[in-house]
Amino acid sequence: MDPAEEFLAQLPTGLSALDEKMGVKFVEVSAQRIVATMPVEGNTQPYGLLHGGASLVLAETLGSVGAGLHGYPEKFAVGVDINATHHRSGRAGLVTGVATPLHLGRTSACFEVVISDEDGKRLCTARITCALVPRDRLA
Repeated sequence: MDPAEEFLAQLPTGLSALDEKMGVKFVEVSAQRIVATMPVEGNTQPYGLLHGGASLVLAETLGSVGAGLHGYPEKFAVGVDINATHHRSGRAGLVTGVATPLHLGRTSACFEVVISDEDGKRLCTARITCALVPRDRLA
């Protein structure tokens, strides 16, 4: 089993209930790139456009998995900051989030997440920072 598969397999609840509800599906998981898709349908605001909060859920999931994979097995990741710029509206189909590391340190990890539509148009750019906490602090 590769390290990414091992990391995902050891998560206490697997993919979170929120991610499952929103239809998040992992496409690629590695130490340098995490990719997932999410449908627009079911994740919209009152005007039928992709909800900005849904974009942040996708971004947080990708950045947290990346940070957790970086810290694994000695540390686990806890989000401490997330921000996003919404460039355009998602209207239909699937959106794809791609997380790449900006900083991979001993005590923190920071990822940029780009969310695009099926035409490759950038919808959102997010940045998430996670603290890396020793696993013995889970108890």
